[in-house]
Amino acid sequence: MKTIILDRDGVINQDSDDFIKSVDEWQPIPGSLDAIALLHRHGFRVVVLTNQSGIARGLFNLATLNEIHRHMLNETRAKGGLIEAVFFCPHGPDEGCSCRKPATGMFRDVAARLKIEMSGVPAVGDSMRDLQAAQEVGALPVLVKTGKGKKTLKMLKKDDSPLAPEEVIDFKDLASFTDALLAGDLDVTIRERLGSL
Repeated sequence: MKTIILDRDGVINQDSDDFIKSVDEWQPIPGSLDAIALLHRHGFRVVVLTNQSGIARGLFNLATLNEIHRHMLNETRAKGGLIEAVFFCPHGPDEGCSCRKPATGMFRDVAARLKIEMSGVPAVGDSMRDLQAAQEVGALPVLVKTGKGKKTLKMLKKDDSPLAPEEVIDFKDLASFTDALLAGDLDVTIRERLGSL
């Protein structure tokens, strides 16, 4: 089964600088749940990897996070989609854990548990740390311009960017990425990018 890795905030649901602290604050980005349903219908296994330092910061607890994720799974299922698993990092940025992106712990955990290779697996995110973690494990870094995506795109074009723009494929949102993937356009784009390197 083909696998797709998705970040959560800014990819599936609206992001917030104040963190998503309750079910009421979790609002899907238009088209994102339909995109997951399309992926599911076309035989893709969707897995979510998300940094959730709000737990370490004391903004919400594990029970609340689980409630938010149950809501996300139910809303996705109501659209005909399926998220097979949600992996999260509860640590703060200064804790030095191996799971908080751009560290690769969650990616490696997915690979071990699902018995898959990460090479070439599309990993969709809106932040630089999503892209860095994906590249580090050999996954395909895909940037969406929702959430922090437009800001990240600007960062990619700076001289001190950890990744070069040509190492990343960008799309308007999860829905447009899904459309391109299912149409076979993603393969064409990758070949074009590789040909220009």
